[in-house]
Amino acid sequence: MVKEKVMLERALFPEQAGVSSEDIFAFIQDLEQNDIEAHSFMVLRHGKVAFETWREPYSPDIPHTMYSVSKSFASAAAGFAIDEGFFSLETKLLDIFPEYRPEKPDDKLEKITIRHLLTMTAGKDVSLVSDKTKNQWKSDFFRSEWYADPDDGVWRYISETTYMVCAAIVRTTGKKVVEFLAPRLFEPLGFSQIPFWETDGDGIEAGGWGLYITTEDLARFIRCCHTGGVWGGRQVLPKWWAREAVKKQAENLRYSGEDNRAGYGYFFWRNGIVPNSYRADGMFSQFAIAFDDFDAEFVITACEINEQKTRDCIWRHFPAAFIDSSDDRSSYERHKSKLFLKPLSELPDASRSPMEKEIEGKSIFFGKPKLVNAFNFPVSMLPFATVYMSADRAGNIDNVRFSFGSDECTMTWLEGSVENTVVCGMDGRARNSPIKLAGIKFTARCSAAWEDERTLNVWFRPLEGVCRREWKFLFKSKGNVVATPSCMPDSKNLSDWLINSMDDFIKNKAVSQMAQAAAKNMHKVIEPVHKGVLR
Repeated sequence: MVKEKVMLERALFPEQAGVSSEDIFAFIQDLEQNDIEAHSFMVLRHGKVAFETWREPYSPDIPHTMYSVSKSFASAAAGFAIDEGFFSLETKLLDIFPEYRPEKPDDKLEKITIRHLLTMTAGKDVSLVSDKTKNQWKSDFFRSEWYADPDDGVWRYISETTYMVCAAIVRTTGKKVVEFLAPRLFEPLGFSQIPFWETDGDGIEAGGWGLYITTEDLARFIRCCHTGGVWGGRQVLPKWWAREAVKKQAENLRYSGEDNRAGYGYFFWRNGIVPNSYRADGMFSQFAIAFDDFDAEFVITACEINEQKTRDCIWRHFPAAFIDSSDDRSSYERHKSKLFLKPLSELPDASRSPMEKEIEGKSIFFGKPKLVNAFNFPVSMLPFATVYMSADRAGNIDNVRFSFGSDECTMTWLEGSVENTVVCGMDGRARNSPIKLAGIKFTARCSAAWEDERTLNVWFRPLEGVCRREWKFLFKSKGNVVATPSCMPDSKNLSDWLINSMDDFIKNKAVSQMAQAAAKNMHKVIEPVHKGVLR
């Protein structure tokens, strides 16, 4: 077990650590005005936490999904493995996995090294829609199409290269990545527990996604990276890795935008708009940013698919917010009552329906929607964004049962052989319930309210995730039930982002236009109406 957590040192108020309260207030206003759903953010200066806040119901002790910020932790694991001689940057991938050497020699495959993987220049183009529920992740990588010869150094953002780094670590060390990192990183940095990291069917960490840690855990990590790997006066991360991993190791000119083409390290991004800074970067705007010129770090968890929108908001206030340290707390006193993120909305208290007596003690049975199951993307109580890259996607909700109390109800349902029950507040206050779904433990934040006498709305937010799942149950005559799933932010938001980003992924104009056309209706496909019967 990881030792008891040691908290980061806190300043009494932002100016004491060299951060402007006025600029923090302006940043919070900017987030609200631009509808950026930040879940938390933390500002560090000179090793102290100058400011921190969480948006209710998110909290400091609940881990948050990191998406591709996970890659930077996989990079650290690779740094330790290299430093301890398990492999080197120049080790050939096929020397670690000789069983994937094809009968017909493949010169390009023979060239792939650990360095190619860490810099996203391996030349392998694994499909964005590869089925992670099939336990063939390594095969998917080795059998995927080539987009370039590894020797050409052509960068392309392929998350599976990070998975292959994790697979190499597991193969050469004989330990899972989280087990390998526990005594080397998590314990020295004072993590309170070994983090959960999604895996393939063999228990190998996904690498490029699937890590769940707290905001402070992430702050500790980026601070340690920024100090050359030193934490608490001890060299924790290898010094050479802390230096080299965050440097530009590859040109990433494939993408558009200054922040996306300023250079790529070993699973770290260089920032273009703010010189001398770098970041760990995850989808939906999970960021850990280090400012070299200011001895400062900024960490945020959020649910904003347009990452540049979030970064632009950050850049409008940081590094400008970094000032000389001061004991003058007058600015803080003027703003402190407004220095917080406003709580997320819940379903309001509403009139109860006589339908409750008819529903009580009965089950709603649903058929399996054919199209989403044909593509192996069954609809889950978990939002699509939480499980689309998972080895276990759960899905196919069935046998839904409601039981009503004076100010709350319980909802029980099956997904496959897994049954969960959550408590839903019906008095305007959501309730938290522990569940396990898709092989992951979540804290489900739930509320329910009648829209009219026959329509029951249920809001379900896994607090370790980013999105809110919404279900609208329409109880029709003769026991027929129509259930409509949706998300907030909705899946159309995700498909619009894919459409706008398609030219970055696909350089062939004709193919890109075809893909954009297909993505326009993606939100209708992945969240179909469910028809069921109450009996």
